Amino acid sequence: MDTKNLGEQAEQEFMAYEPDDDKRKFTELYNVQRLTSRYVAPDSQVCISTIQRLYSILKDEELDTKAEEENPNESGWQPKEPVPVGYNEKIPIEFFDFIVIDECHRSIYNLWRQVLDYFDGFLIGLTATPDARTYGFFNENVVSEYTHEQAVIDGVNVGYDVFLIETKITSGGAKVEAGEYIERREKLTRRKRWEMLDEDEEYSASKLDRNVVNPSQIRWVIKTFKDNLPVIFPGRDEVPKTLIFAKTDSHAEDIIRIVREEFAEGNEFCKKVTYQATEDPKSILAQFRNEYNPRIAVTVDIRHWYGRQAPGVPVVHARRKKPELL
Repeated sequence: MDTKNLGEQAEQEFMAYEPDDDKRKFTELYNVQRLTSRYVAPDSQVCISTIQRLYSILKDEELDTKAEEENPNESGWQPKEPVPVGYNEKIPIEFFDFIVIDECHRSIYNLWRQVLDYFDGFLIGLTATPDARTYGFFNENVVSEYTHEQAVIDGVNVGYDVFLIETKITSGGAKVEAGEYIERREKLTRRKRWEMLDEDEEYSASKLDRNVVNPSQIRWVIKTFKDNLPVIFPGRDEVPKTLIFAKTDSHAEDIIRIVREEFAEGNEFCKKVTYQATEDPKSILAQFRNEYNPRIAVTVDIRHWYGRQAPGVPVVHARRKKPELL
C-alpha cells in the first residue's frame, strides 16, 4: 500500500470480516498486525504496511508516520534515485509467503520496485487502473477481472449517468494578455500578490487548476451543476451527497470556497477530505457517510474513497517468483 489511510481501511476490513465457515472474526482466527514501527511481531500471520514503512523496516530505521500520509510517488518525501535495499536477517527474503499490493499501478515502479523484488514470495497486485507498467511488471498475468457492470449487479458499486459540463478553457486553455494584472500565489504559503504581465501568457487545459487558477471557470462549473440538480436528480429536495475530485490541495480550497458561496451555505455544508485538512479526514469521511452534513466533499486523493465509493474495473495480477512445482 502507498498511504497510511489505505492501511487503516484494510485493517478495519480484516477486523470486520467473518469467514463463511466460521462465526469468529478473521482477527480472532489469525494474528493481524498493521505495522506502525520497525518491529514485526514473530507470531504475526498477516502484516499490513505501506511500502515506505516496509522499506524502513528493511533498513532497520524508524519512519515518521507523516511520510505514510502521502503517495510516495507524488509527494515531496521521496529519494531522487531508486532506494537501495540490502539483506536484513531480521526480515529475510522468504519472510512472506505472498504479498498483496494494493493500488499496484502506483508505487511499485521506479523508486520502490526493489522493495518488493527483495522478497521471493508470490506477488498479487490489485488495481482499478492498470497501465503498461502494471502489465509488464506482472508479465501480463491477469488472474481475475471484476468489471464495473458486475460490481453494480452485486451491489458493490452503483450505476451512473454522465452529465458533462465543459467550457472552452477546459477543452482548449486560454490566454492572458500583456498589461493585465494577475494574482500570483505561492504554493506552500498560498500568499498572494498582484503582478502585471510583461507579455502574453498562454496556458493549456492541462495546466488549468495546477499552474493556473481561473476562479470564473470553477464558478461557472459549480453554478451549472447547482442549476441542473433538478435535471440530474429529479424529485430531490436537498442537495444529494456529492464528491468533487480536485487536482491539487489548493484547487480543493478554491472549489470549497466557491461551492459555499454559490450554494449560500456555511462551512458544514462543504468540507475537504485530504491529509492536509485541518479536521481529521476520517472524522469528515464518517460525517459524509452517516450524517446530513456535509452534503458536498472535496478531495484530491481518490484513495480515501477506495472500495464502494470508487468506480472502476479492478484487475488482479499475479507474479510468480518461485518456480511452479509440476
